[in-house]
Amino acid sequence: MLVVEDEVSLADVLGRGLRKAGLAVDLASDGEVALAKASVTSYDVVVLDRQLPGLHGDEVCRTLIALDGPPRVIMLTAADAVHDKVRGLSIGADDYLTKPFDMAELIARIRALGRRPSLVLPPVLQVEDLTVDLARRRATRAGRELALTRKEFGVLEVIMEGDGRVVSAEDLLEHVWDEEADPFTNAVRITIMTLRRKLGEPPLIETVVGSGYRLMRANETP
Repeated sequence: MLVVEDEVSLADVLGRGLRKAGLAVDLASDGEVALAKASVTSYDVVVLDRQLPGLHGDEVCRTLIALDGPPRVIMLTAADAVHDKVRGLSIGADDYLTKPFDMAELIARIRALGRRPSLVLPPVLQVEDLTVDLARRRATRAGRELALTRKEFGVLEVIMEGDGRVVSAEDLLEHVWDEEADPFTNAVRITIMTLRRKLGEPPLIETVVGSGYRLMRANETP
């Protein structure tokens, strides 16, 4: 996801808080930088300050929602007038949050929008005997709670959302890590390895050589 906020201290707080919640976060300090990042990365959600220097947040929002596969947009503003909220929503924003706000509320709203613009995720994902509770950030298998790191949970969430489709390492880097991640890193491979160990037997994640990873069903063999 992308956070567009020109207030450096607030941007830092948002970045740290959202990453702590297990979200991959990129930061942009103005509208031009935000659009440049969005032109090369397909973000699921953009948290957008309306009162940006230079290019106004309204213009940024209009450009974002005109993209192919547009992100969901949550507008942030210090204005609490009804007409300001209506204005933000009327140009295409999906949600609106007035400053100051509680971090837990922002995280809840981001999760409510879902990972994909066209998809609202169920609160709990279930595959075979594996259960992933997205809201509580908890995963269990056959009733056994799994002690997953934030990255392991994020990788598992993305692969489960794929529902059997192959998810590339690049997709995992984009959605679980952030723009600072080295595209040549072996972080994905190592995280998959530790995740498989924690999930136990029978295996649930298959490596598709040269393509990525996918979820396996009980009647499949790797």
